[in-house]
Amino acid sequence: MEIRIGIVNAPRELSFESSQSAEELAEQVQTALSSGTGFLRLTDDKGRLYIVPTAGIGYVELGTEESRRIGFVG
Repeated sequence: MEIRIGIVNAPRELSFESSQSAEELAEQVQTALSSGTGFLRLTDDKGRLYIVPTAGIGYVELGTEESRRIGFVG
């Protein structure tokens, strides 16, 4: 699952791959935004931890779960 997080006042977005499903990720994002902790914690498919302050999140985009095709598409 590809995840893109837009950060307020930052020219680039945070983008990485995760092995979690879209439902799990959406639930984590909603919980972080509604709770008073102030941080969103996500782990990528290589085990790296990303901690993003919720006040700085502009948007969260969750990609598709299908694998990428290699080669020419006709």
